[in-house]
Amino acid sequence: MSNEYHHVLVAVDLTKDSHKVLERAIPIARRNQAKLSIIHTLEPLGFAYGGDIPMDLTSIQDQLDEHATQRLADISDPYDIPREDQHIVVGMPDTEIQRFAKEHDVDLIVVGSHGRHGFALLLGSTSTGVLHGAECDVLAVRVGKDGETEE
Repeated sequence: MSNEYHHVLVAVDLTKDSHKVLERAIPIARRNQAKLSIIHTLEPLGFAYGGDIPMDLTSIQDQLDEHATQRLADISDPYDIPREDQHIVVGMPDTEIQRFAKEHDVDLIVVGSHGRHGFALLLGSTSTGVLHGAECDVLAVRVGKDGETEE
């Protein structure tokens, strides 16, 4: 009997909902004896400000990267995910998650989804972007509730 999945990638946003997404992905990885990786994507500060800032944002971006790395470790370590399987990448979330999945032979991406409807779904959902561009299976885990605030 062959296992359905060999490499599961969990995409997290570093909020409290990250644990919910991991708790859905871990049993799938274990059942399939699959490698489990976790990823968080930082958008470059130049994207957020349209690239028109007349100053060097390198040190601020480095601080954000350090903070994200520590936060990802805080989320991953209780689940015994090795540091070499914890990844921080910089870029547009859906694109970078898809790129990572393709480059690392991921066959299942697990991502949180707030279950938005209508225009909110069309205009900003990372999970929707991942779903439409991924070359592998995608599991969207419903997290949060409408109107619920993040940590």
